[in-house]
Amino acid sequence: MKQRILIIGSGFAGMWAAVSAARLAHLQGSNALEIAVLAPQPELRVRPRFYEANVASLTADLQPLFAELDIRFIAGHADRIEAAEGGVWYKTPEGEETFLTYERLVIASGSHLHHFGVKGIAEHGFDIDQLETAQRLEDHLNALANQPETEARNTVVVCGGGFTGIELATELPSRLKALLGNDTNTKVVVVERGNTIGGRYSEALREEIRKASEALGVEWRLNAGVEMVDANGVTLQDGSRIEAATVVWTAGVKASSLGENLTADRDALGRFIVTPELRIPGYSDIFATGDMAHAKTDSLGNTALMTCQHAIQLGKFAGHNAAASLLEVEGLPYQQVNYVTCLDLGTWGAVYTEGWDQQIKLVREEAKKLKIAITNELIYPPKANREEAFAAADPLAKFV
Repeated sequence: MKQRILIIGSGFAGMWAAVSAARLAHLQGSNALEIAVLAPQPELRVRPRFYEANVASLTADLQPLFAELDIRFIAGHADRIEAAEGGVWYKTPEGEETFLTYERLVIASGSHLHHFGVKGIAEHGFDIDQLETAQRLEDHLNALANQPETEARNTVVVCGGGFTGIELATELPSRLKALLGNDTNTKVVVVERGNTIGGRYSEALREEIRKASEALGVEWRLNAGVEMVDANGVTLQDGSRIEAATVVWTAGVKASSLGENLTADRDALGRFIVTPELRIPGYSDIFATGDMAHAKTDSLGNTALMTCQHAIQLGKFAGHNAAASLLEVEGLPYQQVNYVTCLDLGTWGAVYTEGWDQQIKLVREEAKKLKIAITNELIYPPKANREEAFAAADPLAKFV
């Protein structure tokens, strides 16, 4: 009977964990492993692009790849890990509770948006955290033209000035003009708690964000916290008010709560603090990866971020190490020394940086070309070709 590596999640980390595990089994000439992916759908949802239009198209079918690599897909939603019994309770699409055992478990269940208890945001706000919620925002934007023209109809408030908020805010001016007409006086406002535009980034990157925002007409409300969201707009903590038909929350994420019954340390974002091999301490048969893992990227103390860039590599190492532990092969400590960013800034262009100090290497049109290459090609799954997929899944191969 084959030993099962069960991977929960088909996102960037989960998909690459499965391919990497299959790769090592192939290299070892072993057919003793069953590699199984448990997820609601056999698809990769390209979440970094959910700020774009036509969001329904931003998925990639994983079934051909899984079939080529003999990876089993199981449709369902994981509810609870029973570590002592070596199994997971999950709910099938028909709602049936089912128990599935494993020899090794890889938790790649991702993250979700965190509202921080802001009143009214769940009822009246929008987000681009998941495919379904991004589609809801797109449908709402597409329907704005059917509403009477008012300042509130023409105004979008983006709550949060991080990468997601910036990419959405700088994309919106052109989208709104296309939907409402070039002569319409539209407004996009970013509400940010910090006192500087792009305050968490390097000074050089902040300046480019500022220039792009100014050129695109994106307004920033700094030193501003959200008190409440209602059907007609947002009230800030200083008592001021922005009338808007559209309020989008991008202000923070937390790791999935799956595994909350495990006796293990988590960081402030809910991620398991893992060993260099991405094991959860105290559980030799359970690994965490992607947005579920608080992992050091290098010897300088840098920690993986909740981005697809890190999830892809974390997945490759987790899958490799889960398989290695069953095949009696030495594992590989996770490392990801290179760190880059490529921030989309709408029709203004983009900015590409290298290093944790975010040194700018490309701006505007040249950076935009690179951004499109990254988001339309690099982060997509490999072709359903065994040789190509396994070459890409090598944890030690150059990625960025």
